[in-house]
Amino acid sequence: MTCLHQTLKVLIVDDELEYREVIQMILEDEGYITDTAESAEHALVKLDQETYHIVLTDLKMGQLDGIDLLKRIKEFYKDIEVILITGNGTIENAVDAMKIGAYNYIVKTQPSEKLIKEMEKVKAEIIKKQLVKKPIEKKFSYLVDSNSDVFKKVLKTVEKAAQSDANILILGESGVGKEMIASYIHECSNRKGETFIPVNCSSISETLLESELFGHEKGAFTGALERRSGMFKAADEGTLFLDEIGDISLSTQVKLLRALETRQIQRIGSNELESINFRLICATNRDLKQAIEEGQFREDFYYRINTIVIEVPALRERREDIKMFLDYFVTLFSKRLEKEIVSIDDQVIDFLITYDYQGNIREMKNIIERLVVLAEAGNISKETLPSIEKTQNSKDELINGDADSPRLFAKEQIKPLKEVRQELEADYIDQALKACKFNISEAARKLGLSRRQLYNKMDQYKL
Repeated sequence: MTCLHQTLKVLIVDDELEYREVIQMILEDEGYITDTAESAEHALVKLDQETYHIVLTDLKMGQLDGIDLLKRIKEFYKDIEVILITGNGTIENAVDAMKIGAYNYIVKTQPSEKLIKEMEKVKAEIIKKQLVKKPIEKKFSYLVDSNSDVFKKVLKTVEKAAQSDANILILGESGVGKEMIASYIHECSNRKGETFIPVNCSSISETLLESELFGHEKGAFTGALERRSGMFKAADEGTLFLDEIGDISLSTQVKLLRALETRQIQRIGSNELESINFRLICATNRDLKQAIEEGQFREDFYYRINTIVIEVPALRERREDIKMFLDYFVTLFSKRLEKEIVSIDDQVIDFLITYDYQGNIREMKNIIERLVVLAEAGNISKETLPSIEKTQNSKDELINGDADSPRLFAKEQIKPLKEVRQELEADYIDQALKACKFNISEAARKLGLSRRQLYNKMDQYKL
């Protein structure tokens, strides 16, 4: 644990270049990773783009000063510790800032040893937080360990949103992991010690959904043999997650809207109102704006549930994470099935990396479970690959079907996997260039390549 400071990233904010450079030199000599900003406005831009553990900020700056920056950080980046840098004449202001949430302050005229000592103290606090977070990060490793820039940006929004009680709407295709995102929000929030209640609205009939959500009194309807509390009551002080919210009826939407506005519920068959303290997260794979236009979803309810909208990308939009999921699910199912997996055929890996996964992570999970079940002698072989139709650029190909499976092309037409991968890569890079309007720098960044690497690929594929 003593070497944790080597990975701590510090943002130094000061409008004096010389002072920024001095502080940067001192901290880097101590092993910290540093970055600088010449104003609070610039710092806020950097905070939105990068992850920092500590912010050292001057108190007196331009239009936004150190106090303004501190307030923004404590509102949107609660895990970041802030140390204020002040002159002798503003110590009283610095002390007041500590009441807002600053960790401490240092005076510019003090020796560098004072700064180093304060950094050691805040480092110890961050270590404690890291130890508390470790079980959460382990549980959600396939979220926090993402290699995708697209998903990292989503995760940053998720972690900010978790710090408030604002209603959240999670959008995304079926199977992208919306419930796991909702669970992660709950675990990162101040309600993490309370209950997380997931409800799949599409799996419960319309007639029973209201009873499931609000509860009912004994005899309220046929089959109501006893008094029952609903999901809202179960989520009191915790988080209620309503999946497939786009599938509920208009009448149920009205009752949910009332519950959100009043924070009170009423059991079916009861005249009593009961106050509930809950955090609501909803999710759907439907286009709710289109549903509103078609009269299938209430506009007022839509705007009530979407204070913060999180769009989860499809797996094919974050291919950088496919290898991570492969390792995760192979480990998961090998432990669950008590089967040691020691090798995977290259053809299997090639297939899993290039497949489009219309069912997203859920589909990949099912495929890998099948592969582990059918593995022999610790090896996942190409013979166990399922017969899956995959669409790529309007071309349907059946990958490695068994003898009785229909094929969309003859054996003679099957190309080497290397050639197929090159064709897919060339087409994908071409699409990326067009999407970025041939801005090489932007396309390279999106693809996770350097400009030189992208130019080499363009030359290789004659793009």
